[in-house]
Amino acid sequence: MAAIVLIGAQWGDEGKGKATDLLGEKLQWVVRYQGGNNAGHTVVLPNGETFALHLIPSGILTPGVNNVIGNGVVVDPSVLLTELKGLEDRDVDTSRLLLSADAHLLMPYHVAIDKVTERFLGNSKIGTTGRGIGPCYQDKIARVGVRVADVLDEKILAQKVEAALEVKNQILTKIYNRKGLDPNEVVDGTLELAEGFKHRISDTRLLLNQALERGETILLEGSQGTLLDVDHGTYPYVTSSNPTAGGAAVGAGIGPGRIDTVLGILKAYTTRVGEGPFPTELFDEWGQYLAKTGGEVGVTTGRARRTGWFDAVVARYATRVNGITDYFLTKLDVLSSLDTIPICVAYEVDGERVDDMPMTQTGFHHAKPVYEEMPGWWEDISGCRTFEDLPQNAQNYVLRLEELSGAHISCIGVGPGRDQTIVRREIV
Repeated sequence: MAAIVLIGAQWGDEGKGKATDLLGEKLQWVVRYQGGNNAGHTVVLPNGETFALHLIPSGILTPGVNNVIGNGVVVDPSVLLTELKGLEDRDVDTSRLLLSADAHLLMPYHVAIDKVTERFLGNSKIGTTGRGIGPCYQDKIARVGVRVADVLDEKILAQKVEAALEVKNQILTKIYNRKGLDPNEVVDGTLELAEGFKHRISDTRLLLNQALERGETILLEGSQGTLLDVDHGTYPYVTSSNPTAGGAAVGAGIGPGRIDTVLGILKAYTTRVGEGPFPTELFDEWGQYLAKTGGEVGVTTGRARRTGWFDAVVARYATRVNGITDYFLTKLDVLSSLDTIPICVAYEVDGERVDDMPMTQTGFHHAKPVYEEMPGWWEDISGCRTFEDLPQNAQNYVLRLEELSGAHISCIGVGPGRDQTIVRREIV
């Protein structure tokens, strides 16, 4: 078998955890390939238990599945241990979780710099979560980062931390008037935390490629979404990594030729957390309706999500840059009880219709949605289990989104539960 990439097709929060959980019993491996604890996946089990995962792959909730935190992830050791303990306290088996030796460690000075920098930017802030993700990736690219394997060599770890703090402390004390960090305390604290995860450190690249050679199925699970990609998103209001499908091979250490399915997750409307342009954003009672009915609060940050109607321009863009083969449409049930449902099919930019994403940041900031309206439905669809069970207007809405998005909608979420899913075409 080849690998499957799971990618958010909007600005994140599309419901990737539900999709991973649905596929879980057909997988042998689930790999988180980028990002850090600045994003969350929510999984609701059939018994009603809800799990919010931040660093650990969603496959941890499926018995027998091997889970990997890949080399493309930045790992906050304290968050990892806290999340592991929370799962173990609820009798979840975490013994199959492995951590790439080449993943980067998020250090205390990354968090300190992230918070003061965002405050300093004021009205020009990016809207980061303040968890140190960006500064950690900066150090990675600058080749001064601390990798997971470094905790296995105290001398190397101390050298790296001391070198980093020579610069970081100058920034904290002289630019932001904050207290510097003690290198010895940082090293000792990191080594103490490492005792809780050293046994999980592995050459995960080797293990994943060996698994593929054996014919096992691997799901590569991204966090955030296409429009938050540092290269292909709404820059500069983006994350610091590549959640798009191209980043999956890099962040897991497998060749791109191993990937044969790209599963995009689309919410039946659109949401965004943090700063940045959002053409279909609603500021009226309909925006409040979507936020309340959809429970639109960030899993990691607790911040309210901005809401808007479905944006087909964004969906087409996501299909193109990710090579999406199938879509999982989530939260269709939230749209029940609406007389009509607008769909953004194009933009108007400077008086001209634009059917694709504007090339420039300015163009996207000025984009106004061009809507068409579909008739809504009033029936409760949370109990539907086949496409034909859906009201005709709901079916028509799905088929129109499929046509506009350019990829087959293979699965449809009609509620938060694991079993509240319609499968039109098997992914695995």
